[in-house]
Amino acid sequence: MKRYQCVLLALITGLGTITDMAAQDWPNLKAFQESNAQLSPPADGEDRVVFMGNSITIGWLNSRPEFFKDKPYVNRGISGQTTPQMVLRFRQDVIALRPKVVVILAGTNDIAGNTGPSTLEMIADNIKSMAELARANGIKVVLSSTLPAYDYPWKPGLEPAGKIIALNKMIKAYAKEEGHIYLDYFSAMADERNGLPKKFANDEVHPTKEGYQVMEPLVEKAIAKALE
Repeated sequence: MKRYQCVLLALITGLGTITDMAAQDWPNLKAFQESNAQLSPPADGEDRVVFMGNSITIGWLNSRPEFFKDKPYVNRGISGQTTPQMVLRFRQDVIALRPKVVVILAGTNDIAGNTGPSTLEMIADNIKSMAELARANGIKVVLSSTLPAYDYPWKPGLEPAGKIIALNKMIKAYAKEEGHIYLDYFSAMADERNGLPKKFANDEVHPTKEGYQVMEPLVEKAIAKALE
């Protein structure tokens, strides 16, 4: 093959790769585009709250729909998501909905490496970015602790418990420094292994109804405090 043919082939291959990447919706912006378009602006006096997160957040709506019924709560959790994906969709799925409060629950999928390796500092930085975007748009911020996990069924052996404790310390310190509300699910749910017991999660990661029932009064208290 002549040299110019090799160069041309390389360019075509490269363009194909770029096109494939461009076609991907990595942050899954499509997931809530239609729902967001159909959602009316907040009514006068409405204390809208957006729940931003991953499978634990969307699972809440699926397992305990009665908690969200007849409340100004908007669930924007996407299963499997990591914090960089959430940052990319934060304007669309939070800011554009004009809530008074956002409840951010994130980090465990980053520790699991769902979208590649991440340091705790990288995870904390992404959470900080979401908090900064919210504050810049007049939205009160509730930063949730990452839920306990002794192991991940889909990626065993990572020993996440200690990393989650360290990440939560970073989130709590940042919340205190910036005047955000820190929501501590971890202390109310962790067992002696610093994991999530089966009474709260069958797979020890995703809460059951009983797990969400522990979380609900905690988040409502945090939301009330943010709205003060």
